[in-house]
Amino acid sequence: MTLQDMTDPSLAAPSAIAGPSRSFFRRALMGGALTDRRRLPRYVWICALGLAAIWAPITGYLKTAAPTFDSHMSLILPGSGSASSVNLAEIGQASSHANSAFSSNSISPTETYKRLLAADRVIEDAAGRVGIDFGSFGKPKVQLVDQTAFIHVKLTGPSPETAQARNAALLGAFFDEIDRLRSDEMESRQSGGLDAISDYRNSVSLTRTEIETLRNETGLHSVKQYDRQLDEADALRARIDTAVAEYKRKLATVRGLEARLGTDAQSAASILRLNADTSYLALLEAMALAETELAQARSRYGERHPDVIKARKSMQSARAKAEARATIVTGGIGALERSIDGGHAALMTELVREESARAGLEAELSELRSLLAVQTGRLEKLAPHAARLEDLQRDFNVAEAVFASAIARAQSSKADIFASYPLVQVLEDPTLADSASSPRKKLAIAAGGAASFLLFIALSLGWIRRTLIERLITEKRRTT
Repeated sequence: MTLQDMTDPSLAAPSAIAGPSRSFFRRALMGGALTDRRRLPRYVWICALGLAAIWAPITGYLKTAAPTFDSHMSLILPGSGSASSVNLAEIGQASSHANSAFSSNSISPTETYKRLLAADRVIEDAAGRVGIDFGSFGKPKVQLVDQTAFIHVKLTGPSPETAQARNAALLGAFFDEIDRLRSDEMESRQSGGLDAISDYRNSVSLTRTEIETLRNETGLHSVKQYDRQLDEADALRARIDTAVAEYKRKLATVRGLEARLGTDAQSAASILRLNADTSYLALLEAMALAETELAQARSRYGERHPDVIKARKSMQSARAKAEARATIVTGGIGALERSIDGGHAALMTELVREESARAGLEAELSELRSLLAVQTGRLEKLAPHAARLEDLQRDFNVAEAVFASAIARAQSSKADIFASYPLVQVLEDPTLADSASSPRKKLAIAAGGAASFLLFIALSLGWIRRTLIERLITEKRRTT
């Protein structure tokens, strides 16, 4: 029976028993018309069950799955070899050379480090650093980049900080394990020369002790210090010579001004102070007025006339007050000085200034000569100690050079420390995750949405399948 026969109305009633079953299979295989809305509840139930089957596990996964965060770090192994040469001031020379760790085809350092990063003792050490047990720490995912010396490491944790801390702890444990392996290798290769090196070390220590003793006793720490003090003493002598010449020049200037003014610098200073005091100048004016009145009274009357006696007393009182003020201002000199003109005052001012400079130079010379005497005495005492210190320093340099040369020769007999375990550097520090790596909500939702979309497509095709089948049958008949 063809599909066209199944759609023929003349064949729709073969018997009462086969009718319902035949109609059911027919509707199941071919569906119904596009406008047949009696099929809609069935499709709604199928869609609901399908969506529930899709979104129930997704929702349960997103709600129950604990979030995990990834922390990444990258390591790099420099591929160049190393060579070194030591030349110690004509004492000796030692050299060493180590090939690149990647020069051998039988050993891969990146593969070695990959295994070491995942070793149980390294993970156990890292777990102890963050305070968790070995099983809870997790296994690092180590990835090697082909044709490069890069190693990428990823660790997960319940939080970004925890994942980063675990990755950092793994890095620290990894470096500590490498250092331990290198130390074991170096200790196993160490041989010979230890007695000689011990003797050289004792010689260096003895010489250093003698130098320290001499330094503590004399306060002289190096020959350069003694030479610097000698230079300072020479500079001090030159400074004294310059100060002496300047002192002589100032002294000549002071003597010339004193001869020109007819007074010494101290008197000039007193005169300047008096002429700068307004009270004293006012008393001088009052005394001048009293002298004028006395002269006028004497020209008119005799010495015993009351006006003359009164004027004389006024003049004497003004003089006494002026002398008392002069004594206060000048500090006890008490000599009366008339006011001076501008040119005379300038010369006196220059005299006082030059005298002050001369006195300062004299005091400076005294201090410099005292300092030079002290430095000269100290240098005379330090001279033999400086010679002894120079000899000890030379012996120490020789002993230290021999000691370093012996160590260099002993060390050069061993392979480079990076020969078996090459240098590894951190290219990228352990990262702090911005978002959780699992569960991936967006991916789960996208997968659920895609599945839901496919379900809708399937239901849509099921709804229109009869029309499509009939169209295909019709087109097939036309072609035949």
